[in-house]
Amino acid sequence: MFPENVMMGLSEKTPSRICMIVVDGLGGIPVNGKTELEAAVCPNLDAFAKESVCGRNVPVALGITPGSGPGHLALFGYNPMTYQIGRGVLEALGIGLEMTEFDMAARANFATLKDGLIVDRRAGRIPTEENERLVKKLSEKITEIDDVKVKIFPGKEHRFVVMFTGENLCGDLADADPQKEGLPPLKCRNTSEASSRSARIVNAFITRLNEALEDEAVANTALMRGFACLPDIPKMSELYKLKCGAFATYPMYKGLASLVGMDIVDCGATPESQLEALKKKGSVFDFIYYHYKYPDSRGEDGDFEGKVKAIEAFDKLLPEIISQNFDVVCITADHSTPAKMSAHSWHPCPIAIKSKYEIADDISVFSERAFENGSIGRIWSADIMPILMANALKLKKFGA
Repeated sequence: MFPENVMMGLSEKTPSRICMIVVDGLGGIPVNGKTELEAAVCPNLDAFAKESVCGRNVPVALGITPGSGPGHLALFGYNPMTYQIGRGVLEALGIGLEMTEFDMAARANFATLKDGLIVDRRAGRIPTEENERLVKKLSEKITEIDDVKVKIFPGKEHRFVVMFTGENLCGDLADADPQKEGLPPLKCRNTSEASSRSARIVNAFITRLNEALEDEAVANTALMRGFACLPDIPKMSELYKLKCGAFATYPMYKGLASLVGMDIVDCGATPESQLEALKKKGSVFDFIYYHYKYPDSRGEDGDFEGKVKAIEAFDKLLPEIISQNFDVVCITADHSTPAKMSAHSWHPCPIAIKSKYEIADDISVFSERAFENGSIGRIWSADIMPILMANALKLKKFGA
């Protein structure tokens, strides 16, 4: 991947426009001989592949399963090993919260506890309205712990954000989430001496939260992860001289885009409203990040057919997305989420890049196996941005 100082020196402002479409969790592995992409009927994705250069991208490193944060940072050209950003910061920024050096944020899921074990990590994906009721209940009962102020904010469905504000907070904390059902909840554990006080505060918060939720039938506990303070990271406008717009409907992805300096466009909550926002507001940006969430959600649920349908639904939207006068279009994913595994995985993601300055591979099917024969080959996700910048004629010659 390019050193940041080199990229800053090579990039230049031009009128050309780039669209990066991230189909969250797109990649998969076979069930009954086919991946979700191979099982889906996707004439528009197939047509796009035929006009593109294709391959597969590795988000972080071989064999490493990435979270959504590092997966996206790599797509935006950042080294995800250098910039390790907690999910809490991304969720907080994504719902429009402002953070200072005195804040520590965490992502949390309402969950279901039975006989001391987690039986549903997402409390049945409770409706957002129920989430708001529960957050109001918690906010009335928990406002401060040991001189640290506590504020709780609802997200979508089972998700919410907890913001701790006080002196000497440190996000070097292990997740208080076992990430699997059938296991007991975890205590928060400090991973450095500087975070020992923060761990005590978080554990005290969890105890009080459990007491407040003990009369709830479904969402009777919460799992916390992604503890983090605000990091120092260069903006995409500095690295690439781009005016970037983010078209995303889920808070975490808005937060990530905000962190790297993108303008967050109000897209509503549906794929249809997101597309309308792109049509009405996209023309002012020379780089657009367009996020489509649903294949990842169905993959995490272990719902193979549901993920197939989510991919097919995206395929129907694709022609209108790419018709917005882009010079370079990239379709890829931040990570793979095979329904067979019900989780993120280490498998490389499919990638296709369409540009008049590339020789198309003439691959007629948009799929993992087909893209193994593409001219891009296997690349690091962090190397995608230079390819897009080059195809948009936004990089000067390197050296004499």
